[in-house]
Amino acid sequence: MPERRTVALVTLGCARNEVDSEELAGRLEADGWDLVKDAADADVAVVNTCGFVEAAKKDSVDALLEANDLKGHGRTQAVVAVGCMAERYGKDLAEALPEADGVLGFDDYADISDRLQTILSGGVHAAHTPRDRRKLLPISPAQRQESAASVALPGHGPAAEAPEAAPADLPEGLAPASGPRAPLRRRLDGAPVASVKLASGCDRRCSFCAIPSFRGSFISRRPSDVLNETRWLAEQGVKEIMLVSENNTSYGKDLGDIRLLESLLPELAEVDGLERVRVSYLQPAEMRPGLIDVLTSTPKVMPYFDLSFQHSAPDVLRAMRRFGDTDRFLELLDTIRGKAPEAGVRSNFIVGFPGETEADLAELERFLNGARLDAIGVFGYSDEEGTEAATYENKLDEDVVAERLARVSRLAEELVSQRAEERVGETVHVLVESVDDEGVCGRGAHQAPETDGQVLLTSGEGLSVGRMVEAKVVGTEGVDLVAEPLDGSLACSEEADR
Repeated sequence: MPERRTVALVTLGCARNEVDSEELAGRLEADGWDLVKDAADADVAVVNTCGFVEAAKKDSVDALLEANDLKGHGRTQAVVAVGCMAERYGKDLAEALPEADGVLGFDDYADISDRLQTILSGGVHAAHTPRDRRKLLPISPAQRQESAASVALPGHGPAAEAPEAAPADLPEGLAPASGPRAPLRRRLDGAPVASVKLASGCDRRCSFCAIPSFRGSFISRRPSDVLNETRWLAEQGVKEIMLVSENNTSYGKDLGDIRLLESLLPELAEVDGLERVRVSYLQPAEMRPGLIDVLTSTPKVMPYFDLSFQHSAPDVLRAMRRFGDTDRFLELLDTIRGKAPEAGVRSNFIVGFPGETEADLAELERFLNGARLDAIGVFGYSDEEGTEAATYENKLDEDVVAERLARVSRLAEELVSQRAEERVGETVHVLVESVDDEGVCGRGAHQAPETDGQVLLTSGEGLSVGRMVEAKVVGTEGVDLVAEPLDGSLACSEEADR
């Protein structure tokens, strides 16, 4: 019997990319490839790149070069780029980075196995010419679902993979394609949390963002596909799902119901074995009273608000092609906390945007001081090719942007530490994510994976990853909380293990 082909997936960027990697893993395993964790042990190293901002693109190039260095020193024979950077630049990336043996766009995903086999055999797959993927679907959201069958949508799965029943010979642990656009999926780790795509693409036209041009227009997944995938993840031991897309508040608009998320969330919360449902990527200007109600009152749905504010000065927001201002944003937060006082809120902000004045920066600082955010990301503006903002005049000098970035970052660090201190005395329900010689760590309801800090438990003998523990916050370490398990909590967890 010939030796089986091996492949490793190296993922950079956001949770959406992580889902895409697991979809590629599912396709490859179903076609006979063996998945390995270490690129050095793989015939082919597939790097799922990020193309969002310059720093992310540099990280992607570095990862490709690092994988290329393995060739000639072990098993690795080929390095292939996929993901957003590969889609965005196509043949331009292939020409600029000959170390990559292949550059595959989203249209290649359905045939990923054949593409990798061609490259592994010494053949050449011509990289695509970049194009604006917004033009692949109708302008009207109501017309997109019918047209989507002919468009590659990572995370949705092609219509050709819609069997009446799941194939009987799928490898164990591989999610079957169970709906009209449900992808195969293979988990790449055993973490108790996993992301689930609600939609792909974005219809917003923020002047600083290039994502819609290479991710395409917004299109929702069918609720049945989201539910089926969530049920499968729960069967794999997942305790928390995080719903991801470029803009979750738009979910359902192309399915005829902009309030579809409000009805889907309670159904997801009822999935057997699931402890938490978390929603990410919410647009402040699109928040609805009904959605706030569901997020703050539905059992197992976390009162967690990942709100994309970006700034709070009206003139800067208008230049960004966005809406709102400091007072309206603070009113939104007051509404949320009036319904769920312990709700978690995070956001990202851009400083040094073209035309930003000292008064604008002071307005942003006023908002941050009043917002009591649990987690804050701050980024300095830089031109992103192909965006409207790149054409703006009145750009700020790089040293001014750097100074403002440092100034607001210091403020943000101080404020999130203060917000953590406000939580001392609260009771938190902690999902345990790591148990090792350094202790037991997990996350509370107000903390998303990787971005929002963690909870350090003062004791945890007998605890295992994936368990829920009730604990009281007794201290802080910056943004992280230190919590003491409550009497009976560890005993209940030990009983559950038995």
